[in-house]
Amino acid sequence: MTKRNVFDTELDQQGLDQDRQFVTALARGLELLRCFRPGERLLGNQELVLRSGLPKATVSRLTYTLVRLGYLQYVESLGKYALDTGVLALGYAHLSGLDIRRLARPLMAEFAEQTQSSVSLGARDRLSMVYLENCQGSGPLTLRLDVGARVPLATTAMGRAYLAALPQGERDVLLDQLRARNPEHWPALCEQLERAFRQYQDLGFCLSCGDWQKDINAVAVPLVKPDGSGVVAFSCGGPAFALRQHMLEDDLGPRLSHLVRTVEASLG
Repeated sequence: MTKRNVFDTELDQQGLDQDRQFVTALARGLELLRCFRPGERLLGNQELVLRSGLPKATVSRLTYTLVRLGYLQYVESLGKYALDTGVLALGYAHLSGLDIRRLARPLMAEFAEQTQSSVSLGARDRLSMVYLENCQGSGPLTLRLDVGARVPLATTAMGRAYLAALPQGERDVLLDQLRARNPEHWPALCEQLERAFRQYQDLGFCLSCGDWQKDINAVAVPLVKPDGSGVVAFSCGGPAFALRQHMLEDDLGPRLSHLVRTVEASLG
């Protein structure tokens, strides 16, 4: 049996393979850049082929082009590629243009220090949430994740809050993708998500207590941008022994909701 191209599968799911305006070559180049994961500096051609599902010849042409354009750097002594400054420039341009990040950071930093927790702002990328900002309390027990870190959509408080704030149709599309990605674990995962959605309806925030990592508890609140450009989510998390569930429900959740409403008012 011939191995199916992962990239083509993504196209099928999105219906883009039938879109005559869609530039497949450009999409493949961007998908290749996505193969680099946080903490990874170097990838060889074979790793890029395996992760992208693209033919070796296609990967070779794409890496050559991306090197010429300054998005990849070829390390000749190792025969591998690293992300180059072109990618950094794009990411910085995006982050520096986010008013919500600029407005929220002082409030997040104060909240993190008061609660000795990790306070984060994130947005969705496919079936993950990506940190746009992160503030840490000065204590030794906060959750050490930085800007650009990716966390799961379904099991984290941040991801659940994002899903809870979506219109039902958009949420259903993502839930279908999560079900297809996790068929064996879907019944339990679906139950956790439904509970989180009820929490949002009743309390205005969502919890994840040991569902992402067994020793991590977190609470999160979504924010629907006033300009209609989408949804982001704020979370407060840390070690489970320091942030008990009752603390999240009775104290940190309401305080985080107040922070989010303050940011929302500033944006509006």
